[in-house]
Amino acid sequence: MLECTALTKRYEGKERAAVDSLSLSIEGGEIFGFLGPNGAGKSTTIRMIVGLLAPDSGSIAFDGVAGTEQVAYKKMIGYCADEPTFYEKMTGLEHLSFLCDIHQIDAGRRSRRIGELSERMQLTRELADEISSYSHGMRQKLSVIAALLHEPKLLILDEPMVGLDPKASFTLKTMLREYALSGNTVFFSTHVLEVAQQLCTTLGIIGEGRLLYSGSLADLRSKNGADQESLESLFLSLTEEQA
Repeated sequence: MLECTALTKRYEGKERAAVDSLSLSIEGGEIFGFLGPNGAGKSTTIRMIVGLLAPDSGSIAFDGVAGTEQVAYKKMIGYCADEPTFYEKMTGLEHLSFLCDIHQIDAGRRSRRIGELSERMQLTRELADEISSYSHGMRQKLSVIAALLHEPKLLILDEPMVGLDPKASFTLKTMLREYALSGNTVFFSTHVLEVAQQLCTTLGIIGEGRLLYSGSLADLRSKNGADQESLESLFLSLTEEQA
């Protein structure tokens, strides 16, 4: 279980907190969609969860391991950033091999994992090329493969569908479902509400740094007395009410 308790983060010079007393509990086997308008605090929350930003207050834990126990905690996480960065002069294969070294993945397992994941994401031939030659979509595919290499229990993706072609998007959605069915936790942000409605088992909606809703789409519909309402309509209603 991923547990975030009263997370707060402020940036210097900003009157409003980027994230304000946000609390979440996400069980294993869930695909949790994190939704919100631009500037709502999604990426700041994700960066705190993966350990790139320290919260001003509050706590984070996964399966009982506190986020402050950085090595043990980060070993359980796979992260796909919204704008992935790489060593440009490395080939795709060199990048993945480097990560395998960090995670101490043995030769047999690394060959199998790289082969399986690159084939599914249709990047096998391009792994021999320098990353500097990659398109945005190819970089996104490489980032997804890198996040999954060590088979983490918690997979965190920030806008993972951006730049992917339709076939790669379909493949990624299939992989996320398989991943969650194995008992792992998937946490991802997206602006594509249709994808969230199709894919997610639970949702979190954030606005101006505050969590406005957390739960299933069915419960959100029930709460609003709108059994057939689309997620898009409910999202707009909830975020516009706050504004």
